[in-house]
Amino acid sequence: MTRITTLFAVLTLLSACAGTTVTRTQPLSESADAPYENVLVISLFKSFEARRILEKAIVSELESRGVQAVASTSRMNTRTPVNRATFENMVKALDSDAVLVTQLVDAQAQAKMKDMNPERTRIFRSTVYYNVWTTELTEYVEPQALVLDNEVVLSAEIFSVKDREPVWAVETRTKFEQDFTERGRNYGLIADEAKKIVSYMTKDGLLNP
Repeated sequence: MTRITTLFAVLTLLSACAGTTVTRTQPLSESADAPYENVLVISLFKSFEARRILEKAIVSELESRGVQAVASTSRMNTRTPVNRATFENMVKALDSDAVLVTQLVDAQAQAKMKDMNPERTRIFRSTVYYNVWTTELTEYVEPQALVLDNEVVLSAEIFSVKDREPVWAVETRTKFEQDFTERGRNYGLIADEAKKIVSYMTKDGLLNP
């Protein structure tokens, strides 16, 4: 499984037992022109859909805190070149003062077999003897299923448009179990990633509190 495929699984497949931790990899520069009010959000993944989903979640979090934000995928399509010139033109058109870039750092997956939906029923019956009971225990176990223990690391980096350099960065590390018997999509994991990134931006002074 490639790193890009694994990332797309993170963004689209139902997951359980997810937990995300955040590590500051570059504290806010003392010379940074923060706080920022107009942020261009860019996700650098191979899948356009994966980029769109995460960018949209981050933009939603930024806007909820009163920050003007635009997802790069809202101003391009699958045929638009993903290069510096494309994003520089967006910055000029939007008059952005900062750019938030997210990308995959690492992805690991370990497969295992797991008993699914085990159930137990216990039936008690009285006997002819006083205060003596018999019990019958029945266990139901569905066939085992293949699950993956995943660990995915994303980086989030803020670039100052004025200084044209990175001024702050964090890494998010998410561990979760992916069950192949589940169907559908759960965007809670993506929303949690976006919320943690934006929360740390606020704590570290990149956004107005």
